[in-house]
Amino acid sequence: MGIISVEQADHLYWLGRYTERVYTTLRFYSKSFDTMIDETIDSYQKFCESIDIPNIYPSKADFFRRYPFDPGNPDSIISNLNRAYDNAIVLRESIGSEALSYIQLAIYDMNKAAASASPMIELQYILDHILAFWGIADDQIDSEQVRNMIKAGKRIERIDLYARLGVSKKELIREVRRMVPRVERSGLAYDRPRLEQMKELVENPNLDYYTIVSTVEAII
Repeated sequence: MGIISVEQADHLYWLGRYTERVYTTLRFYSKSFDTMIDETIDSYQKFCESIDIPNIYPSKADFFRRYPFDPGNPDSIISNLNRAYDNAIVLRESIGSEALSYIQLAIYDMNKAAASASPMIELQYILDHILAFWGIADDQIDSEQVRNMIKAGKRIERIDLYARLGVSKKELIREVRRMVPRVERSGLAYDRPRLEQMKELVENPNLDYYTIVSTVEAII
């Protein structure tokens, strides 16, 4: 596609981050939904704390309505999906219309879920369409640099979220090993010492999740 401008690189990086943010937070929300809906003591506060978002919800019912579906809530799933679309739409020529269409389908499913009395099926379709987006991008984008910029954002966001969620050392090591070569080959300006520090942090017997988050956020 020729030379990638700084603006395009920024859009590609954040497209990767926002699609991953939607994917991982929605997976975590879906896994927690059945437990939360049946419990007698509300745990949505703990959910908010675990993904490091403010608890602005006065009740469980309000959380179920606003966290996934409120476009006016900057931390909602739909807000992050809209940000992914905003980046994708300006990258149509770089990523292709078919890749863009899967982000559009995810938004369509989100709107259907918001209007549904049983939204979990439509929310599952969103996960499927994000996976399809990544697959089409990998298969049909000719520029390796474009693919690596998207994947660098995706991997950085995943490590950020996984550390906030307190996943196992094994999972973090796996994700850091996948992230490092993507960042190195992306052409994005990155902090080499922090990239090397990430390898050491996840190998530490006592994981410091706070430092992992702050370090991965400062790589790009």
